Amino acid sequence: MSDYFIGLTGGIASGKSALEQEFTARGIFVADADLIARQIVEPGQPALQAVVARFGPRVLTASGQLDRAGLRRLVFEDEPARRALEAILHPVIRTRLQEQCRAAAGPYAVAMIPLLAEGGGRAAYPWLDRILVVDAPQAMQEARLMQRDGIDQALAGKMIAAQAPRTQRLALADDIVVNDGDRAHLAESVAELDARYRAFATGL
Repeated sequence: MSDYFIGLTGGIASGKSALEQEFTARGIFVADADLIARQIVEPGQPALQAVVARFGPRVLTASGQLDRAGLRRLVFEDEPARRALEAILHPVIRTRLQEQCRAAAGPYAVAMIPLLAEGGGRAAYPWLDRILVVDAPQAMQEARLMQRDGIDQALAGKMIAAQAPRTQRLALADDIVVNDGDRAHLAESVAELDARYRAFATGL
């Protein structure tokens, strides 16, 4: 069981998944907040019941699944609604992340939390020992979003602007990896961090 925990965060399309792959390749468990967020709103889960109680059956599909796109539209430009949704989901996500990290084999575990800055930062995750931020130039984020989602530059820019400012994320960082598209550099950076985190975790 691990008792040393790294929080991994970064802006949209900054390269969090690429870092996750590099850590996983080194035998390190990565708990994924996005994956947990999907799991906890499956039919029958208490969190889904709480979402329906707050927003009504309009957030469900005909088959009883959460209508993610519809819910996103509902809360995207409605600040009170978004905060109400976060108040339901975020505590459950934080608890699951911590449980998965504590149960992980290996010297340390990584919690991948895309909205770490937006979700309260260190105060919301006092069990994290270090925070790793993956950073990328905004032009590169936009290009990746346009290619990934088939959207135009204006929408990509809006999606980036809807998140916490880059400076806010970087202010949380104990460690920073710049992901400018060079996968070899990324692998080298993670190799160095892995050695450092193993040493921290074992007290060396």
